[in-house]
Amino acid sequence: MTASAQTTAAIDGAALLDEVEAFHRRFNVFPTEAAYVAVTLWDAHAHMLDAFDSTPRLAFLSPEPGSGKSRALEVVETLVPRSMAAVDASAAALFRSVSGIDGGRPTILFDEIDTIFGPKAGDNEQLRGFINAGHTRGRVMYRCVGDGSNQQVQGFPSFCAVAVAGLGSLPDTIMTRSVIIRMRRRARNERAEPFRTRIHVREGNLLRDQLAKWAETVQERVADAFPDTPDGVTDRPADVWEPLLAVADAAGGDWPRRAREACITLVKASQSNDKGSLGIRLLLDLRDHVLIGIDRLPTVAILDRLNALDDAPWADLNGKPLDNRRLSKMLGEYMTGDNDPIASRNIRTAGGVLKGFFAKDLEDAWARYCPPPTGATSATPLQPRSEPLPV
Repeated sequence: MTASAQTTAAIDGAALLDEVEAFHRRFNVFPTEAAYVAVTLWDAHAHMLDAFDSTPRLAFLSPEPGSGKSRALEVVETLVPRSMAAVDASAAALFRSVSGIDGGRPTILFDEIDTIFGPKAGDNEQLRGFINAGHTRGRVMYRCVGDGSNQQVQGFPSFCAVAVAGLGSLPDTIMTRSVIIRMRRRARNERAEPFRTRIHVREGNLLRDQLAKWAETVQERVADAFPDTPDGVTDRPADVWEPLLAVADAAGGDWPRRAREACITLVKASQSNDKGSLGIRLLLDLRDHVLIGIDRLPTVAILDRLNALDDAPWADLNGKPLDNRRLSKMLGEYMTGDNDPIASRNIRTAGGVLKGFFAKDLEDAWARYCPPPTGATSATPLQPRSEPLPV
């Protein structure tokens, strides 16, 4: 049933969420199935905030530009109520928008959030406080209002849905309140439909209106719901996911199962800081200078080779050479072809078993973030060696 046909019939929540998910799939290439489920449920939850005690932040993050973050936010914008793009909005403007006299609580969308919280952004504690406080119903931000000596303390409500997109990471206080979608640059075999504003905003708005109508029919039931969270999901992650699970349960169909599977997947996902172009330099040096013709190498040998490279930054990173801990953290920002963070594994060497990295674990990141190798610089993984590797 199409969105337009549902306007004259009882709205099937599961079918409507299926349509919203399909709309995202046309324009967005998310890294996992769990991401499509989470974003769809987040779109729907924004229409029934009055039913919840908290609202998770939705964060599209990536280590590099060109990973589809802004497009994901564009599609979300068409589906949520009273969307408000806030690229350079001040904290004061946001306070007043959320407490607007018309009662229309906005859904706030921050693109390029790294310009607010990135290493060169300066002090943005008011914005950080606003995003943190707005996660929970009833939290207000107190500010002095008036002129000169005639000022009074006024509490501004901050509870609203917020979605952000940007490079790198976010302050920990926001990360723990967020559903994190780790965006990746599209691989050469991945396709997305071009997003045409004149056409597709209207299509998204039709779905938005249907979500609003459906929300009216289930909001009272959702407000009284205490959805079961998957085993192991407790404390802050449970608070983050409770509204999304409640929406899935109200929709029915396959959504309750898919929501809990997505919850487990994304709660377990890595939430480390991204390293931007320095990360790509690391990937390139590993491919083109360190793992040439080698299918695996102990970490100690990788560090020796990286730190010995001429015209490379690894021997002097803020006054220190690249070490095991930083190497593991940087590579952990990228994913294997199985959507697991790249991590060291045991390697048998002539001197025993050491931790190291396998070329095949890096292949997906090389394909997504690095230009195609040329000539002899290609690091083509070999079959695993049967003899111990020398250190």
